[in-house]
Amino acid sequence: MISNMVQPMIPEAMGREAGIKVCELIRRRPGMSVEEFQTYWSEVHGPIVSELPGLRRYAQSHPLPGGYRKGPLPYDGVAELWFDDKEGLRAIAGTHEFARAKADEANFIDTTKLVELVLDEVTLKDGPIPEGGIKSIGFVRLRRDVPPPEAHRYWAEVHGPLAVPIPQLRRYVQSHVRAGAYGTGKRPAYDGLAVTWFDSLDDMRASAATAAYAAVMEDGPRTLDPSGIPTPTLLTRELVFVDR
Repeated sequence: MISNMVQPMIPEAMGREAGIKVCELIRRRPGMSVEEFQTYWSEVHGPIVSELPGLRRYAQSHPLPGGYRKGPLPYDGVAELWFDDKEGLRAIAGTHEFARAKADEANFIDTTKLVELVLDEVTLKDGPIPEGGIKSIGFVRLRRDVPPPEAHRYWAEVHGPLAVPIPQLRRYVQSHVRAGAYGTGKRPAYDGLAVTWFDSLDDMRASAATAAYAAVMEDGPRTLDPSGIPTPTLLTRELVFVDR
């Protein structure tokens, strides 16, 4: 949770939100059913993480059960934790609460497959989160032939705003990986997350027929990694444990 905490990729002048976010992309422990995993994560682990000092917001995103009809998903869930700043994030490392939360992960997570990202948020459409709505999480790989700062800027300033007019889209937030993830020329597993909310699955499907959605798709090759590697997406329900 405390790696890659250097300068943000997106300057505040571009609309970067205050604070810092950590995302954990989770796969369940081998042999554990989806139902067992989701129950343990929400009822046991969630309250443990909620005790972390300095935690400003904590949410779990659980994939819809229908998503498993065709087989395993790329991830069985996404945990998002917000802190006021990187100093607040660093401060939890030596605490009893942090040690307890990390020790509990082995009870339900395949820790060998855990992906952690440290991110900054850019809000493109600042609507309310619909109660009982659908939260779509796209795991974004930006173009590899464009320097990361330029790729992130294009995603935030050009590509993202194309989606804002979609009438069914209630809220849209981009989470950009911080610059430290690109140290010594390496690339992170993902460059960021595209998080969107809709009132329902029907509304989300209907959005694909809009002109704004067509514009987003047309611009995709200018934004996303053209290598042919699919961009994973999860359709989820969000459970909020802490919101201060």
